[in-house]
Amino acid sequence: MLEDYNPSTTSSHSSLRSEWAPIRILKIEDKNYPKLLKEIKEPPKVLYYRGELNPGDQCFAIVGTRRCSDYGKQVALEMAGDLAEAGLIIVSGLAPGIDTFAHTATVERKKRTIAVLGTGIDEKTIYPQSNLKLAQRILETGGCLISEYPPGTPGSKFTFPQRNRIISGLSLGVLVVEAKEKSGALITADWAKKQGRKIFAIPGLIHSLNSKGPHYLIKNGAKLVENANDILEELNLPKSTRPGEVLGETEEENLILETLKEGPLDIDKIIEKTKLPAATVASTLSILEIKGKVRNLGNNVYAISYR
Repeated sequence: MLEDYNPSTTSSHSSLRSEWAPIRILKIEDKNYPKLLKEIKEPPKVLYYRGELNPGDQCFAIVGTRRCSDYGKQVALEMAGDLAEAGLIIVSGLAPGIDTFAHTATVERKKRTIAVLGTGIDEKTIYPQSNLKLAQRILETGGCLISEYPPGTPGSKFTFPQRNRIISGLSLGVLVVEAKEKSGALITADWAKKQGRKIFAIPGLIHSLNSKGPHYLIKNGAKLVENANDILEELNLPKSTRPGEVLGETEEENLILETLKEGPLDIDKIIEKTKLPAATVASTLSILEIKGKVRNLGNNVYAISYR
């Protein structure tokens, strides 16, 4: 039986605002408890959640480092977006870095995503606090916030690794985008292996520390992924039909898009490679961004957007 969480009977730390979905309690014996999660060893006996949670959801996890490269940001955005468009519900941990970009790509398409937290899911406790708006957007687009910890529970060195078993447990498979050899993303992959889930990894530059984790996984049997269809094929799901080449409407737009084909670049590099005036590059990038053909990954680093 579903129950609404009543903060007055337990934690005094929770201060729920009316615009947020209520916190509910789901017990393992309830019929709405996620089927895949129930199958793992030591599933949570109780889940606290906000938003929409369906027992038969087809979920897929995307995880990675908090200190991701521009390449990692672009890959997370593309993979999450394409898999969400293909009908999968993207699961991640709401952490800074790869998790944030995976959730963001999904809500931008108005698709469902699930954030599994290593803290309580009340506004005061959600980590990181910088992602409160993203958490609300997840709820607004039909997604869900989940935790096995009651409201008011802060994060710790124990709670975050433990929540990773829920991320993998909810999911048909786990994709690691960028991660160092010792990282939370590899803990999630290890849980996935124990749970019999499929493991996928994105290759990267051999000298990058963020490539060490995915390359280790690939050497040990994870499937190397170059696009969303590599994942969908392995899961026996219909392939994605991503839009074709992104084209501009002017010579300047096409020159910039051609320059960005091999990966993200900061605005100075774009100016250098296109040999266009700085003012022309800045104005053209703004127009392309409004049209949804490029996106600013932060710090004036731009990448092609395949939305």
